[in-house]
Amino acid sequence: MTNAPRTLGASGLPVSAITLGTSGLGRDTRRGIDDADALALAAAMLTGPFRAIDTSNEYAGGRSEEVLGDALRQSTGDALPTIITKVDRDPETGAFDRDRVWRSFDESRERLGLERFELLHLHDPYTVTIDEALAPGGAVEGLRELKEQGLVRAIGIAAGPLPLLERFVDEGALDVLLSHNRFTIVDSDARELFEKARSLGMGVMNAAPFGGGILGAGRADRYGYREIDSSLQQWLDSARAVCARHGVELRTVALHHSLRSPLVDTTVVGISRPERMAELEAMAAAVPPDEVWSELADLGPAPSPFAGAGA
Repeated sequence: MTNAPRTLGASGLPVSAITLGTSGLGRDTRRGIDDADALALAAAMLTGPFRAIDTSNEYAGGRSEEVLGDALRQSTGDALPTIITKVDRDPETGAFDRDRVWRSFDESRERLGLERFELLHLHDPYTVTIDEALAPGGAVEGLRELKEQGLVRAIGIAAGPLPLLERFVDEGALDVLLSHNRFTIVDSDARELFEKARSLGMGVMNAAPFGGGILGAGRADRYGYREIDSSLQQWLDSARAVCARHGVELRTVALHHSLRSPLVDTTVVGISRPERMAELEAMAAAVPPDEVWSELADLGPAPSPFAGAGA
């Protein structure tokens, strides 16, 4: 399943079912001093079975791209994964206009050692209004220019809040949508948005299938950076019991919820250590039996992890 070729909507950009996330890559390391483990992880990503890697200008203060770029320069492989990155606001001023998009692009290009990108996302545009981002001289204009000049193949939007994402999707200017924590076994809020993106020919990337903790191996009391309440914990206890009866882990089911969806082209999963690669590959190969899905459906919808907090 992980190696089966897929494309991101009408963009034609090839990806695999799983894209590796690098938000923590290189964090708290210094170049050439204490980055051996980070470089080993990046090298494992480049040579592993997953054919796309997702990073960002701001991840780990720029170290994610820097470490990945160092690993790319040291790599001797011919068929390297697709490198996807994101433009980000100015870390000091918060500026996020057309000029900042170009500067962010140039910073990423220098760190990664790449002349062009297959996919470039507008990342978390929260320091400007949506109207400002879409206006002449705004961030989207910068993305369009990069695409028109052949410096990127496809452009997208990567963020969390669904109303924001919907505005960008409705505008019809972008090729790919990336949403996180909004399409999991406990939250289907992004379904209609994914359906709309699909109808427009957009590629769909679903990030954080483990909800930032409770569905994976992370913290069991948080979902999408927020603490969960007792009603959701009770639902999860019941879901774990269903999984146990059929000999599968909840995190495996959580991953396959995204992998099996016809609305999702690729699922973005963060990796923090090289051995996680084999774990992730094994989870992708362990297809849950059909009975798991029907019994989870019998539990009814999970209480919303974002109740009272907005989408």
